[in-house]
Amino acid sequence: MYFSKQSKITKEENQKDFDEGKTLYGLPREVIYCKKCVISNQRPNSAIEYKHLKSTKKRTINFNEGICDACHVAEKKHKEINWKDREEALMSLCDKFRSKDGSHDCIVPGSGGKDSFYASYILKYKFKMNPLTITWAPLLPTEWGRANMISWTDAGMDNLLYRPNRRVQRLLTRISIENLLHPFQSFMFGQKMLAPKLASKLGIGLIFYGENQAEYGNDAKELKTHLMADHFYSADGIDKKNIFIGGLSVNTLQKDFNLCDNDLSLYLPINKKLISSGISVAFLSHFVKWHPQSNYYFAKEKSDFVTAPERLQGTYTKYISTDDKMEYFNFYTLGIKFGIGWTSNIASHEIRDGDLSRTEGINLVKKYDHEYPSRYIQDFLDFVSLDKKKYEKKILDNFEFPKIDKEYFDNLADTHRSPHIWKINDINEWELRHSIFENEEQEISNELKNWKGNK
Repeated sequence: MYFSKQSKITKEENQKDFDEGKTLYGLPREVIYCKKCVISNQRPNSAIEYKHLKSTKKRTINFNEGICDACHVAEKKHKEINWKDREEALMSLCDKFRSKDGSHDCIVPGSGGKDSFYASYILKYKFKMNPLTITWAPLLPTEWGRANMISWTDAGMDNLLYRPNRRVQRLLTRISIENLLHPFQSFMFGQKMLAPKLASKLGIGLIFYGENQAEYGNDAKELKTHLMADHFYSADGIDKKNIFIGGLSVNTLQKDFNLCDNDLSLYLPINKKLISSGISVAFLSHFVKWHPQSNYYFAKEKSDFVTAPERLQGTYTKYISTDDKMEYFNFYTLGIKFGIGWTSNIASHEIRDGDLSRTEGINLVKKYDHEYPSRYIQDFLDFVSLDKKKYEKKILDNFEFPKIDKEYFDNLADTHRSPHIWKINDINEWELRHSIFENEEQEISNELKNWKGNK
């Protein structure tokens, strides 16, 4: 058996781990918050997912003189880059790939949300490209996400929607939660792997993603090129012993979970030998000044784009990452592992873009960060519970409790809280050991107390 029910962590156990200096994920022991935004030095950089193990030590955002790399990058973005020259460079790149007969000449992965809508729209109507938009289906789709997919195609986009085998996807999601507390990993594999594989098969040489991860904290050196590093989506051959999904090797998944090559092929990196030397995987944000809030207003102006009907739990907005209910659990679990919730992530971006002051960001973090995703908890539990109608006994035997409930999930999640970030307080609740409020006492204004989220 691989996975057993976890017992509830006691206050004494948590304190003992802290006193002994235990930290998880290789995170810095001292927690520091950026002086310009609300992010902390615990933020992990984007990783190569197929190398992600339970023992993996994270590289984290760099700080210089108390300011995070993402804020330094944003300052250069606003003050130093000549965006007119960058736009001309984008036109030159498009000229190399633009088809003469109207056939697809680039791929834009996305969901039809504000960012992928903006990217595909300007590529088609401003730069005269012929994009094929592609979508790796959401794990737990929302009604408004489906509506925006339709609006996307109504705006003149061709779309290829790929729905992977749900039986396999649910199993891999459950494994990644048990091992890594990573409910979004199976989706992230699709985000990264599908486009290069389709480009290779269809003979399309150019792929556009939205923003470079370095805008949010990855190594700033990644901004020197418009290209995504190929190790995120490709590998030198498929070594089943050293490629991992949910923290288990491909060999283990095939031997103990009855998964075959075809079951797993979509989740594996593409072999570099199979990639045409002409395929370029680019970030559009290298060429145009990327501003998520402006992308939202652009989508509203150019289409029937809709927001979620109510504020997203864990943050203060209604228009970011609204197509998949699993996003609630993605950001909730990131908050558990790194002490940085959904609000901290979005507010930091908006502070850097000038849409929020730092004080406003701190107030929003205090009000909404780490909010429990109760709205869709049953949908989530149903999705990751395994039953004998869909899975054979050999697979189910790997789990002490194939079907899980809220208590099971909460206890499992708590085992992923690093004691240098979290403590159990006197009323037996989890709280941050070092919050952004320690040295900056902030009172939430009446306006924020009554705020229902932006429209």
